[in-house]
Order: sequence, then structure tokens, then C-alpha cells
Amino acid sequence: MSFNFPLLLVIAVAVCGVLALVDLLFLAPRRRAAIATYQGSVGEPDRVVVERLNKEPLLVEYGKSFFPVLFIVLVLRSFLVEPFQIPSGSMKPTLEVGDFILVNKFSYGIRLPVIDKKIIEIGDPQRGDVMVFRFPTDPNVNYIKRVVGLPGDHIRYTRDKRLYVNDQLVAEQLLGTEQGTLGTAELYQEKLGDVEHMIRKEMGRYHAPPDSQWTVPTGHYFMMGDNRDNSNDSRYWDDPNIPKELLGMVPDRNIVGKAFAVWLSWPEPKLSHMPNLSRVGLIK
Repeated sequence: MSFNFPLLLVIAVAVCGVLALVDLLFLAPRRRAAIATYQGSVGEPDRVVVERLNKEPLLVEYGKSFFPVLFIVLVLRSFLVEPFQIPSGSMKPTLEVGDFILVNKFSYGIRLPVIDKKIIEIGDPQRGDVMVFRFPTDPNVNYIKRVVGLPGDHIRYTRDKRLYVNDQLVAEQLLGTEQGTLGTAELYQEKLGDVEHMIRKEMGRYHAPPDSQWTVPTGHYFMMGDNRDNSNDSRYWDDPNIPKELLGMVPDRNIVGKAFAVWLSWPEPKLSHMPNLSRVGLIK
């Protein structure tokens, strides 16, 4: 079962904030008035009685205690940095399964939580960025891929696994080989825009998309995984409810943020497999 964590967080902050406000405006003055009345009716006020009259309702006490913590988490998570864990190998070798990453939430503009409406323009995704976004056919699921196509770009991916952007072949250099799922996998250094990064191709595997050419509409982005033959990305998405010209495209409203760092790697969170810090660093 999926749930909307940002919505739950906003609701929790709102409830705690209302409890704190109700106490400030109504309950606290009543407690102070009750204490003043009691102290004026006796010669020697009993400290225990005063503490009892000043005691906050349990619900209010919890609400006031949690409000500042939840509010800080909401601000950090919604407007600054949000953590994610990589669940699949679609971004190998850049990101491995179990990598814990940090995502910059303001690189592409300030957005309101839950409704994801951009309220402040700061910047736009650039070709080569590693971006987290809400999957167009299921917005409750977060995906992470690399930005390949910008609005207006023409993208072509050939059967010999070469990538063209606006009819220009994207430069790549063979670095070496490793074991793949169906034989040998080749590692390349690729340059997308100003970004140089590694990609992976399985020589014994090829899933040809029905159409190998796309034009990116205004306000959308074309995404691909660095593990080119093991990535569910813009080349393959299909949904009968999405217009054909928008199939495979990520709309600007689905953007979550730019992934910029790995802060921990822990593929199997158990005592027998301890966290790996060797992968900590900036994401290329």
C-alpha cells in the first residue's frame, strides 16, 4: 500500500500547530486565570495545586512538543534537501542498489509541498543532470534517471546503442568491461552537455523500443538510465491515457529535485552487512 508522506507530514504539522495556537490563545489564559483566582483565595498557595492548575492537556502537550520538530522536517524536506534510497540498478554504474542519496529540492525552483506548484523560479534541469521525479503513469512512485532531452530536443537511440541529441552523436569512450546478466557488459565514459559520466551497456541484451525517435515537447524532459539495457525509462513508458506525443516524457510538474550526493551505501540493512562509506561523494 502506498501513502502520501508529504501530505501526512503537512497534516501532522497543521494539527500540532493548531493545538499550540489554541493553547496560546485560549487554554493558557484560562490556566493563568485559574491560578490567579486560587492564589487570591488562599493565604499560602499549595505548590502542588498550582502545578495541577497549570498542567497542559496531554494532547496539547504532545502537539506543542512535536510541532517545532515536524515543522523543521517539513521545511527541510519540502524546500531544501530530501533523502532517497536507490531501489534498483537502472543507474549503474553511477548509482548502486542501496545507495542513500540527497536531492536538492530548490535547484529547479521552489515548490509548495503536496500540490507541487512552483512558486519561485530558480533554474531548469540541464542535460546530464541526475533527476528525481514522480513517475508520469503513477505519481506516487519516485523515479531517478538522467536528463537526456530538454524541451524542443530531438532524441534518437539506434539499434547499435548509440545516442543522438539534435542529430549530434553523443560522445562516448570505452573504459572497460565487466560481467553482465547475459554475458559481457561494457562501461563507457559519456558526455552529455557539460557533464561527463559513466554508462553501462549489456552486449547480449537489447530491448528495442517501438519507435527510436522522439521530440521533447515544451515543459517536458526525456530521461534515460545510465544502465542503458536495464532501465525502465522514457524509451519504454506506455499509457493509453497519455497522448502519444507525451509518451515517455516527464512534465515539469512531476520534478522532485536534482540528486547531488551519495551519503551512505547499504544494500542490505542488516547487522551482517554493515554500511559502506566508500561510495560517499558527489554524483556526476
